[in-house]
Amino acid sequence: MKTLVRDRPQSVLFACTLNAVRSPMAEALGKHFFGNEVYFASAGVKRGTKDAFAIAAMEEIGIDISRHKPHMFEDLEDSFFDLIVTLSPEAHHKALEFTRSLAVEVVYWPTLDPTVVEGGRERILEAYRNVRDGLLARIEGLMEYRPMSNP
Repeated sequence: MKTLVRDRPQSVLFACTLNAVRSPMAEALGKHFFGNEVYFASAGVKRGTKDAFAIAAMEEIGIDISRHKPHMFEDLEDSFFDLIVTLSPEAHHKALEFTRSLAVEVVYWPTLDPTVVEGGRERILEAYRNVRDGLLARIEGLMEYRPMSNP
């Protein structure tokens, strides 16, 4: 059973550098666990390309992000968000610029870019899992809600 939280943001934008790994993962986690209760979107500072490891890490918990098309802040149809969560320094700078004339809260969640991890497939995938699980924990805390079952 979900608990109604009065101060929960109703629209959240997750932003990272390329909108290919961290922010699409966060957007998909938010949508998966909160459905239509909250509007989630994501954007990047630059346009990236799909990331097979991000897709695989999310598939492990039953969330499909294979149809996600990376896009940039400039591609957003709407700029009315209650909260923008930035996941990289570049995205934080861009979000502050983007919201200069808007009444939007911007918070920074420093999040490792798993694309920089080197090694074998399992080591790289573990880095993506750590990012996924860390984002889920932070989203749960942000939304003051815990899903019935965690991945």
